[in-house]
Amino acid sequence: MNHPYRWVIVAAGGVLGCVAAGAMFSLPVFLTPMAQDTGWSVTGLSTAMTVGFLAMAAASMVWGHLSDRFGPRPVLLTGSVVLASSLALASRATSLIEFQLLFGGLVGAATAAVFAPMMACVTGWFDTQRGLAVSLVSAGMGMAPLTMAPLAGWLVTATDWRGAMLIVAAIVAALMIPAALLVRRPPALQAGADAAAGDGAHGELTVRDAVRSPQFVILLLANFFCCATHSGPIFHTVSYAVTCGIPIIAAVSIYSVEGLSGMFGRIGFGLAGDRFGAQRVLVIGLLAQALGVASYAFVGGLAGFYAVAVVVGFIYAGTMPLYAVIIRENFPLRMMGTIIGGISMAGSLGMSTGPLVGGLIYDRVGSYAPMYLAACGMGLMAMLILATFRPFPPRRTELAVA
Repeated sequence: MNHPYRWVIVAAGGVLGCVAAGAMFSLPVFLTPMAQDTGWSVTGLSTAMTVGFLAMAAASMVWGHLSDRFGPRPVLLTGSVVLASSLALASRATSLIEFQLLFGGLVGAATAAVFAPMMACVTGWFDTQRGLAVSLVSAGMGMAPLTMAPLAGWLVTATDWRGAMLIVAAIVAALMIPAALLVRRPPALQAGADAAAGDGAHGELTVRDAVRSPQFVILLLANFFCCATHSGPIFHTVSYAVTCGIPIIAAVSIYSVEGLSGMFGRIGFGLAGDRFGAQRVLVIGLLAQALGVASYAFVGGLAGFYAVAVVVGFIYAGTMPLYAVIIRENFPLRMMGTIIGGISMAGSLGMSTGPLVGGLIYDRVGSYAPMYLAACGMGLMAMLILATFRPFPPRRTELAVA
């Protein structure tokens, strides 16, 4: 499939992912100003992010299934409208529980409408260069620390956190709704020709069989522990740097350096996955990620933070798109949204652990260092689980023909 419109799909997916991820991950930038303005605890605000990831988990498979049934465009449009509206409502919250429900529940659920449907759509548009394509979409998501995070950091210094969050809501509506209108179903599904789409991924497999297969379970567990590895470091590194005496603007720049490095990581890992195999590259990446996040526990100055951010950003961002490639190689195109949504659900559950655990650790012991060491252990677990993955065996009909 070499239709030129496939690159429009990649571009639209990059914009949608960048803005949606940037909106949700603006909370770490707002964390300290919000705590100072409202008196809400770091743990309480961090819990909003945890609720957000739980909402993403609950919604991911639902959005993915809806995109399989109705196509990605209506799902992406709905998610864009809900995301902008919920950010605007969260900026007016007057209590911690209200903020946790609005930002956590609604923002999290709306953000989930982007990843699984978009990744499923992109994998369906590409038969070749699939690793590069999903990596470019993921690179768009990785632009959030370079664009939305610095913007949020500047806005929160120019106004207050409420005004800054309201402006972010307006940006979400202005960019995501037009981008969602550009997205189309893969041509093979538009023609109802899944069986003839060059899909060597066991077209006779049912959704029920797929979600009960060892392949699905292994990917589910691996993505859970993978995301648990980097969720705490992503969410708390800005606050950690501030506790080390680094000014907030400089601390936000660490996040941006991590995001810039992650862009190269996504493309590099995508190309490597196309050449050497997605699973092999992902296993190596998970080991490197585990060792990388542990390094944060041993830095205190801005130069040290930058050095670790370059390494960690390159690795963790590079690993994430490879899950979609492995899924596309093993499951039928007609259920991509559901399967990627299920794996995303596990990832969101893993992401939900970091903000809350990191906040609890800091509130109890006054240090984030134990969080980084625990994250390393999670990363090693992800690597060991994924190493056990084996593709589906060849179909009997294929063996008979051979």
